[in-house]
Amino acid sequence: MLDVAILGLGTVGSGVLEVIEKNSDAISQSAAQEIRVKHILARRDYPGAPYEKLVTKDFSVIENDPDVRVVVETIGGIDAAYEYTKRSLLKGKSVVTANKELVATHGYELMQLARENGVNYLFEASVGGGIPIIRPLSQCLAANKIKEIYGILNGTTNYILTEMIKNGLSFETALKDAQEKGYAEANPDADVKGFDVCRKICILSALSFGRHVYPHQVKTEGIESVTLADIGFAGKLGCRVKLLGRAIHREDGKIAVYVAPHLVHDDNLIASVEGVMNGIIVRGNAIGDVMFYGAGAGKLPTASAVVADVIDAAKHISARKWLSWEDGADEIIYDSALLENSWYVRTTAKKEEIAAGFGDVQLIEGEGEKIFVTPSMNRYDLEDKLGGMSVSAAFRILQ
Repeated sequence: MLDVAILGLGTVGSGVLEVIEKNSDAISQSAAQEIRVKHILARRDYPGAPYEKLVTKDFSVIENDPDVRVVVETIGGIDAAYEYTKRSLLKGKSVVTANKELVATHGYELMQLARENGVNYLFEASVGGGIPIIRPLSQCLAANKIKEIYGILNGTTNYILTEMIKNGLSFETALKDAQEKGYAEANPDADVKGFDVCRKICILSALSFGRHVYPHQVKTEGIESVTLADIGFAGKLGCRVKLLGRAIHREDGKIAVYVAPHLVHDDNLIASVEGVMNGIIVRGNAIGDVMFYGAGAGKLPTASAVVADVIDAAKHISARKWLSWEDGADEIIYDSALLENSWYVRTTAKKEEIAAGFGDVQLIEGEGEKIFVTPSMNRYDLEDKLGGMSVSAAFRILQ
């Protein structure tokens, strides 16, 4: 029997408990032993609940219980979660988490600590929720040199953009709708400002390219500036607006990573990813493009990935899984503003101003505004050519 402790009993923590109880026979068969939840760390009591006697408010009870071999961290954030993860690893307990903020910020350090103590730090659910991506990257695609990885990594923003595209809702109305349906938090900044995608693309970059990428190194834009005008103009160009996290491994060994809204052509598989779903494209030098698609969040999809890691930890209770990368450094980061793309520009500038900066480009005119697509150029050149023009939006076009 393997004893497990769950830290936190919110959405993910309660989902983990539910999945372990509901699928106990299949889980035990996969793990080749019974998986039992022995402790649950929670801030309050749960009188009358079937797990009432498992609840503790004192982490040291878990920390000092030699029978607990795996700790499932579902607290979130990087304060208590960081402390409890370190203490668990130092006590020789493997840790499983869905905490992308913690992995993106301290993943290298925590994996080193796990290695030093002969245990595992596993985080399959930290990027794609229920979508398998960590294990495929580290195992199934290990024979490839990953050249690029990009995709829709946040279901909330994708839902908002989908509602704007399909139902003509404004950003504000679509956001309110997402909040009412439980897809967006009361404070939606982590989603709509791109922070959540930033953390996830950091983890994917580290796994793909072998060096830690820290969130502060990633230029991040959200979707607050996207309007119905942009949605309409994008449709006329045969495109849809999507918030993408993107990481590119350059020939010189540097890594370009950023988060920003893009225009994506309708024939790209990513364009068809709608609602709260996520889609991730991995480009390898041997396999070409591979797409991972599914529910990127939600109680049970995320819990499913967490419990899969618990099973993996159980199978490797006396051995380490190979899952690590080297520390990051500023010198390995390539300025993403130097990447060349065509750009979608929405402006109130006169035709003569546009022609002076960009030559003979095709203009599509709307109510008081016009849009055009630039030749391929980097962001600095774009800003230089735009000069003093009045610009409402400028988004990359995924190529």
